[in-house]
This record gives sequence, C-alpha cells and structure tokens, in this order.
Amino acid sequence: MEGRNGVWRVCPRIFRTLGLTILALSPLARAADPQPYRVQFGSTGNSDMNATLQGTSELSGLRKSAPVGPFALIGRARSDVDRLKTVLESYGYYQGAVTITIDSLGLDDPGLGEELANKPAKDDARVNVSFTLGPLFHLGKIELTGEVPQKAEAALGLSTGAPAIAANVLAGADRMRQALADDGYAYAKVDAPHAKENLAHRVINVTIHMTPGGRYQLGDIRVEGLKTIKESYVRKRMLVHTGDEYRASAVDAARRDLLSVGVFSQVSVALDPKPDAQGRVPLTFKFKERKPRTIGLTGAYSSDLGASVGVDWLKREITGKADSLSLSANVINLGGGTATNGIGYDLHGKYLIPDWKTRDQSLQVELGALRQSLQAYDQTAVTSGVSVIRKLSQIWNVSAGITAEREKIIQEAPPDPVESAALGCTTNLAPSRRGSSGPQCTYHYTLLGLPLSATYNTTGLSSPLEDAIKGVRAALIITPTFSLGHPSSRFVVTQLTASTYFDLHELGLTPDPGRSVIALRALAGLDGGASQFSLPPDQRFYAGGSGTIRGYRYQSVGPTFQPDGNPIGGTAINAGTIEYRQRVGAALGFATFVDAGNVSRNLNPLNGSLKVGVGAGVRYYTPLGPLRVDFAIPLQRRTGPGVANPDDAFEVYIGLGQAF
Repeated sequence: MEGRNGVWRVCPRIFRTLGLTILALSPLARAADPQPYRVQFGSTGNSDMNATLQGTSELSGLRKSAPVGPFALIGRARSDVDRLKTVLESYGYYQGAVTITIDSLGLDDPGLGEELANKPAKDDARVNVSFTLGPLFHLGKIELTGEVPQKAEAALGLSTGAPAIAANVLAGADRMRQALADDGYAYAKVDAPHAKENLAHRVINVTIHMTPGGRYQLGDIRVEGLKTIKESYVRKRMLVHTGDEYRASAVDAARRDLLSVGVFSQVSVALDPKPDAQGRVPLTFKFKERKPRTIGLTGAYSSDLGASVGVDWLKREITGKADSLSLSANVINLGGGTATNGIGYDLHGKYLIPDWKTRDQSLQVELGALRQSLQAYDQTAVTSGVSVIRKLSQIWNVSAGITAEREKIIQEAPPDPVESAALGCTTNLAPSRRGSSGPQCTYHYTLLGLPLSATYNTTGLSSPLEDAIKGVRAALIITPTFSLGHPSSRFVVTQLTASTYFDLHELGLTPDPGRSVIALRALAGLDGGASQFSLPPDQRFYAGGSGTIRGYRYQSVGPTFQPDGNPIGGTAINAGTIEYRQRVGAALGFATFVDAGNVSRNLNPLNGSLKVGVGAGVRYYTPLGPLRVDFAIPLQRRTGPGVANPDDAFEVYIGLGQAF
C-alpha cells in the first residue's frame, strides 16, 4: 500500500502469498509437458446434442493434434465451459450448466495445479465433462418487421411454443431469404434474428427484420473462364435467359445443369451488386474447365479369372461442344485363373456427342475387340454399335441403338450329332481345348442387335464406383438379335438388374449416418426364341463370379458338358445377393454377404439347381471409390474323386468399387 509522503509500504502478507505461489509452481519444472489426458463426456439424452457438444469441444478436438502442458490444459478446459454452454443455449437450455473436472478436481480447486504437476509423465489426466440442462426454453413472441411479403412470411416455419433451438430460428430466417430470392427479390436483406430472453416465463422472443426491395428480371448474362468450350454451346445449354423473372433456384439449377455436362470442374454465378440501367439483374457465369486429357491405369484380380491390367485415355472437348473420345486397352486373364485357358485382350473405344439434335439427348458410337479363352468357350470378336441415349428426368434414362458383331467361337460340340450338324459344326477343323474331352466346334457368327434399355437411379450417384448408401439402381435391357449366315437364328435377350441400399441410421438402428448399410441385388434374364444350342455361346446365361454368385468359379453354375463338366450356358438365370457393409474409422470398412442363384437350360428360370455362396471382405475407401477385397466359399461345392471339373474351395476378388 502507498504510505504517507508517497513512500511505498509493503504488507508482510504479500510476501507470504508470493512465497506460497512460488512453492506451488516449483514442481512444474518436472511435470509432464505436454500433459496426456483422456476425455469422458456425460450424456444429455439427445444424440444430436451429444455429437454437437463433442464436436465443439477443444478438449476433444485438439487432444491429439495440439498437445498442451498442465496449466494450458486447465485453460483449455475453462474455455470449453463457455463454448459448451453456448451449445446448450443453442438447443434451448439457457439455464444449463457445464461442469468439467480433471482427476476429480474442479477447475477452480487450488490443488489442481499441484495435482497435475506431481503426475507421472506417462499418466493420463482424467477429464470429465458433465451437463445440467435445466428447463427447456420455448419460443415466445415472433415478430417480423419491415415490409414482409406473404411468401416470405409463409416460409418462416416457426411457431410460438416450439423449443427455442437456435438452428431452427436461423433456418427459418434462411428460408425467408430463399423465398424472397425465388420470388424475384434479388437484393433482399434479412437481418440476423434478434433474441431476447424472458427468464421468468422461460421463453425467447424473436424479432426478424427484412428489407425486400424490388422484384427484378434477369439482365445481361455474361460468361467468363471458357478456354476450349465454345460460348455458343454454353448459351444454347443454359436454362436461364435475359428477360426471365429472377429466381435464385432457377439460376442455381442452371449452374448445376452446366456442371453436370462433365467438362467443367467448377461453375459459379455472381450477381452484380446493383441493378443495371434498365432495372434488371446482370449475372456472370464463371467456369473452370477440367483438364482436356486424362490417362489412368486400371487393374483387378480374381482367383477364377486371374489379373487384368489396362490403361484408359480420355479426350474431352473434341469440337468445343463437350463431346469426348475415350479409349481403353486391357490385358485380361493374366496369371492363369481357374476359369481361363490363356491370356486375352479387351479393346474399346467410345465417341460421345451430348445434346445431339436436342437437349438431354446423346449420340454414342462404340467400337471394340475382344479375345478370351475360358473354360466355357474361346472367343475372338469385333464389335460396333451406335445408340441414342435420352435423359427423361434426374432418375430416368432410356436408350435405343443398333449393334453389329463378328465373332469366332470354339466350344465343345452338342451331345446330339444331328443337332451338331444342323448348327454347322465342323469338328475336325477345331483344335482341342484344355480341359475338354469331347469334340470341338468352330462357329462363325454375324450378330445384329437392336438393344432397348431403361435405367432408373435414385441413389444420387452417377458413377458405379461411388459407394451408394440409399436409393435404387435398376436397368431393363431388351435386345432382339439376328444371327446371320449359317447357323442363323432369331432370339430376344431380356435382362433385368436391380439393387437397393438401406442406411440403417435412417431406420433408427445405428447412431451415425452412412456407415452401416444393407445392400440387396437381384438379377433375372431370359433368352427367348431359340434353343440352348441355337444360341451363340456368348449370348447364353452363365452364373458364378463377382457379378452373380461369389464363391463359385466364373461361369461354372449352370448346365455342363459331360463327362468333363465344362459350362454350356443356359437360357434363363436368376440370382440375388444380400450384403452388409460397415465402415470402421475414416477409411476402413468390412462387408459380409450371401449370394444365391441358378441357370437353367430351358425358359423356366427356377428349373436349375440353386447354388449359394457366402463370404466376407474388407474395404479401403479412396476418393475414387472403395478398394474391395472379398473372400467367398461355395456352400454346395462339387468335389470328390468322381466329380469332373470340381468347384474351387474358395475364390478371392480384388477390385475398385463395391460389388454392386
């Protein structure tokens, strides 16, 4: 204290306090730094609130990324008290309390610093966070001030007596702002809600002020950032035009539509800060084009088909109208899989013209070459096709086209010599094939197909590599086919595939969305109009492998030649799968599955012998899609001394993307 004549006089008590402080601090020189700790959060009874509290907490979020010393740990805990109390208030608990203890000591306990200072370096401090919610506040008076259009008021969606949850109030203000923007009020302003507590009645009174301004039409629409894409194509594609009534949702729909073309990595829209001289709203669409060329490597492996490796090349923007050319070359059946007899190749090229003749209609031209040697048959083929694809809506697409194929196929001769002769089989010209005991036939086919298809997709995903967690994917393909020359035939191939996905969180069974999924798959097909052997071998149905029944060798399920047991193929197929997918951590997951199905030699899809495969796998989630490794076993395995061509004991599948 200051004494008389301005001379300082120090009280002895100060010395005693200073001495105690020094003694308390001195052990910190040997305390753990940083101080390891564990955090335990009490439950509020509300899973969403629990997640928000833990996500907001620095004690939780920075525990591993930003270690701290003992005193800094106490400071971090104190700052969390206010931070977590704000979360409680945002959920309507304005009289709630947050209590944090470290090693059972309160943050204001004078012995806490010494407790941490004397803690062994490898001992974790135990941080416990608990909550006292108190009464839930409700919304009281809700007042809208300024000039309030009727559509904006209707969009508020708040009512007196509802829980006073801050996120709901802010969402109501955003809905009004969006309603104004969709009603032509391009420069409308909605102020942040002003809340006032009434502690006596435990209500929150809310006032929201808005200034809608005038309603506007669209003015000049400018385009920036184009390099190789022609502006004329963009403007022809654009869904909004000068003179249209301004609607924010329509502008955003136009932006998303241009992004969906596939040649832009980014599309944004900016409004001028004020109307133009004609009192209209000028817009600027800003584009960032994707790289014009991409090249990628592909690979997969299964124990029945061996490995495949390849390269993909894509050139976008051939003529500046978003058309594209893609080429792929793959070497298949490397490593001698159990369902193959040698190495093959798969070459494919595709040219795509979007918006052909009209909007949302594409023209696709394809060429391909394939060579493969399988247990079922050897095939060398050249294929071509032209198709028109029409987008009917966000979930429906249809297509129609024409395909032509010239192929040479070697397969065992039909058991009936008369039928074999009628099909033009010349057995003495065909070489023997590994694993075949009977005479071989060499067939030359010229196939003309007229494929018609319809696809349905509510998953919200365009790529099959993306991991679906909800919705349905389905496709119906009907292909009238003419086999020209000798042998000649006419037949219709009909195939229906469908898969659906159930997020267990949406069903209320798991706490986290998108991490636990039940996936179902179904496949049915018929070859009508021709007998089993009148059909080209590659047009028949086979089952087994990752696309149908895992655990069974590729194409091994269905009718077989005797006595060697090689596949013949059938005229009808049905198969189904149930699979459980569970994510673990940030990038890992696992799956368990049951596949079942059969193939029959006649048009009765239920006539064949039902086969069931079971298995499990792991997933590593990448930006391109999940890397999949599956292990499966056949439950009705054909084996033993008297069984020709017995089933494998198990199969392994490695690839990118889920099985379906």
